[in-house]
Parts: sequence; structure tokens; C-alpha cells
Amino acid sequence: MSQVDHRAEVREFLSSRRARITPDQAGLPAYGGNRRVKGLRREEVAMLAGVSIDYYVRMERGNLSGASESVLDALARALQLDEAERDHLFDLARAAGADRRRPRHAPPTSVRPGVQQVLDAIGDAPAWVRNGRHDIVAMNRLARALYSPVLADPRRPANTTRFVYLDPAAREFFVDWERIATDAAAMLRLEAGRNPHDPDLIALVGELSTQSEVFRQRWAAHDVRFHRNGQKRLRHPVVGQLDLSFESMELPSEPGLALNVYTAPADSPAADGLKMLASWAATQDLAEESTAATE
Repeated sequence: MSQVDHRAEVREFLSSRRARITPDQAGLPAYGGNRRVKGLRREEVAMLAGVSIDYYVRMERGNLSGASESVLDALARALQLDEAERDHLFDLARAAGADRRRPRHAPPTSVRPGVQQVLDAIGDAPAWVRNGRHDIVAMNRLARALYSPVLADPRRPANTTRFVYLDPAAREFFVDWERIATDAAAMLRLEAGRNPHDPDLIALVGELSTQSEVFRQRWAAHDVRFHRNGQKRLRHPVVGQLDLSFESMELPSEPGLALNVYTAPADSPAADGLKMLASWAATQDLAEESTAATE
């Protein structure tokens, strides 16, 4: 994957969303019992969106340039897009009209000292910052301990999606690996819509596509998803299973970066596990300091 075929991205996204909606779900009569298409027909989507069939066909063939916000809104309603899918559609439309000569800012791979100070001040919860490519760009001590299996790969920055798909240890580390893998591909697809010409993102998708059949299948689905909060069940090699809640928050002062914080209810087994993890992290730090002092 050396470049982005924008028309193909648009075509496959729209056709895959159209294919999943039945006439009954769209509130349309289904005449006859032998429909030759899966989901809605193009003319049905055009009718629901209030545009001509020729215009919709042009859009589904990959041409979103010039599409107004009202047309995109109507198309999103017709295809019953959720919030992430709607954002993705608008990102694809923006990319269609963007000046490709304009320099683009790559996702950050580091943070300001002030952000690292915030991470270090969060002492009782694993906290880390990632960019849209899922590179880990900063962590506090507890996050480094929690994600020690991810950090075992010497490549930097460490990348959580590369770990999920290419490291066999991921299936042991993530209790709900199938869901995690699906979410990771969907989040990466969302980022590809925002930054379609990011060379490092293109290289990452190419690496994953050539080395993981599972990733190729997930990527081909064209699903997109936000990752704002939820549950994460991890099986840590030292402290065992941790059932944690996570919150992911964009950093307004650091465009392109998100802060992730993992927590557990007080007096829960997971809270006890985090205390054990903090104790283990402290012993690891002491060992590293001792080794450095003798060198």
C-alpha cells in the first residue's frame, strides 16, 4: 500500500453501507421476492437522500468533490450512518476537495514536558498518550508496567495495533482479542479518512495487510469506530487479569493526540491488581537504577 486510492475508498465505503440496509429497515416496500442486490438499490438511496440517481451514482463511483454539507447530511441519514461513519463520510468529502499540494502535518510522536508532567502526576492509574496511528508517544510509570508486553517490541514508537495483529502475545494479553482487533482496524480506518496521505499510516496499513490475513479482512469491511470509553480486560503476565474501565480524551492543546486513562472501582480485584502492578513497577525501577549505577 504505497498510496491512497481515494475514489476506491469512497466507493467501497458507500457501497458497503448501502449493502447492509434492507428495504424494510429503510421503511421502503420490497417489491418481489428476488432482489439481485444485497441491501438497498442505488435508486432507493438516491430517493431517500433526495438527490437524482445520476448524482448518487457519481458519488458512489468515488466522486464526492463539490458535495454540499446538506447533501452529505441527507446521504448520512439515508444510509443510517452512526456518528463515526458520518464523520468519516465528511472526512472523505474534505479529502476529495483538498489541495493536495498543501503540506500536511504528520501526527505528533512526542509531547510537551507539561503533558508528561500531567501523566506523571496520575499516580494511581495507568495513563498514556497516543496519536491517530496508535503510536504510544508518552506514558506514566504504571502504564509502562501495564503495557510491558506491548513495549517488549524494541521498535519505537511502540504501536498498539501492530502489537494486536502481529505479536502472538496479544491474544494472551487481551482477554477480548477479537473485539480489540475489530476496534483497532476500525479506529485506524477512521484515521485514514482524516489523514489519507500520512506516509507512516500508509506504511503501517501496508505492513499489517501483508502480514495479517485477519487485518486484511477487518480492513476490507470499511468499518469505522470511535474509541472514547469502555471496558478493557487485560491478562498481565505478572499480576493476572485486570478488568478496567478506560476513558479516552482528545487533548485540545495537542491536536492529533489523545489521553487514555485506565481505572478500577475502589476495593475491587482490579484495584488490588493495580496496586500490585505499582509495587512491581517500583521494583523494576529500582533494579534499573541499580544496574545503571554499576555500569
